[in-house]
Amino acid sequence: MGKIIALANQKGGVGKTTTTINLAASLAALEKKVLVVDADPQANASSGLGVDIRNVELSIYECLVNGEDAKGAIIPTEVEGLDIIPSHIDLVGAEIEMLNMENREQILKQILVPLKDMYDFILIDCSPSLGLITVNALTAADSVMIPVQCEYFALEGISKLLNTIKIIKSKLNPALEIEGFLLTMYDSRLRLANQIYEEVKRPFRDLVFTTVIQRNVKLSEASSYGKPVLLYDAESKGALNHMQLAQELIDKNK
Repeated sequence: MGKIIALANQKGGVGKTTTTINLAASLAALEKKVLVVDADPQANASSGLGVDIRNVELSIYECLVNGEDAKGAIIPTEVEGLDIIPSHIDLVGAEIEMLNMENREQILKQILVPLKDMYDFILIDCSPSLGLITVNALTAADSVMIPVQCEYFALEGISKLLNTIKIIKSKLNPALEIEGFLLTMYDSRLRLANQIYEEVKRPFRDLVFTTVIQRNVKLSEASSYGKPVLLYDAESKGALNHMQLAQELIDKNK
């Protein structure tokens, strides 16, 4: 059975999508079978893995709203062992369309359960909000990975997200665990970055990944070419950080 991990943080720009794309590619490079579910209407994970979203016939939107079979929405990427269910701009309106559906918080879970046997890891890229689609992702997930940008304001949003996770655990998904906090955009030259690492480490201890994702221009360059950084520049700091993160995640889940 595969493990479903939601990457969530309602604060935008913390590196959720970049982490999803590059962690997925690194896990695939370590011979794991991986599926990315793009649950963000901006569809950046889809385009970042080389999907032309204008030509997508079946996306996560049709699966959520029209009950389409998710297996038909899976697209292979150019990384062997890595597939994606793409997103679509229509997903913006999905929350309103889902309001009157029965068990509306459980829809994504029902979609993903039949796929768990096909993959080692299913990574859900959540949108930077705590709306119904993110609630669906957290209800479907076995655990949640929380990317935290190394800046002061990033810490302020964590308590809101933790509160949401607590509510979802009590009402919808008692088995939901925190996979870990991942520090992103880390610049070791800045004293602030080191302070934030310590601030996060103090209350959450073992829940903070040892790996930190350092600031690296190759990461954003790779995304603009529709590739994970591993295919763009395998020697870059960004590629090495994500390989290290993938190995740490695998070791943690042995």
